[in-house]
Amino acid sequence: MSSTAGAGEHSSSSRPVRVNDGKEREEGADDSNRKVDDEGDLSLELYGAEAGWVEARTSCPHLPAMPAASADELARVPAPDSQCSRCHHPSENWLCLICKDVLCSRFINKHMLYHYQETGHCIALSFSDLSVWCFACDSYLDAQSILELRPVYEVAHLLKFGERPPFRSLEVLDLSSGQNGGSSSSS
Repeated sequence: MSSTAGAGEHSSSSRPVRVNDGKEREEGADDSNRKVDDEGDLSLELYGAEAGWVEARTSCPHLPAMPAASADELARVPAPDSQCSRCHHPSENWLCLICKDVLCSRFINKHMLYHYQETGHCIALSFSDLSVWCFACDSYLDAQSILELRPVYEVAHLLKFGERPPFRSLEVLDLSSGQNGGSSSSS
């Protein structure tokens, strides 16, 4: 879309193209992934985030906002079947890793999002899949490679599944990511 086209409008130099995932994209936006299949239909080969795959961050500048993972702090992690503290919805809930409040997702009543907007508490753990999200970074965080997240992730995993999570070794993480083990540097 050109910068002069309004929301929902397309410029005269490009047109929407339905790609093999059923979504419309602008023709000519990135021609490197375009191809024509055997039937003559235009499709795109999508990789990474364009294909719906999300790579979690291996660092986050907001981790210092989390309280230290003391025994007392980890004992405050509630059961994964806890209801939203505002609307009492039983599923799709997130745990605020700053204050340990349990609030529902943006797909229910958006109480975790509102909590972030009201308090600035930006790091949360999903009780659905144990993923960790930073609202300020607008990104998932890798609880496997960020050492500050491992204790709370482990407690949540124990509460949800009754066993410790199968952590990848830090040496493998360091080699695969090209990092030297520093978890709180910016990416």
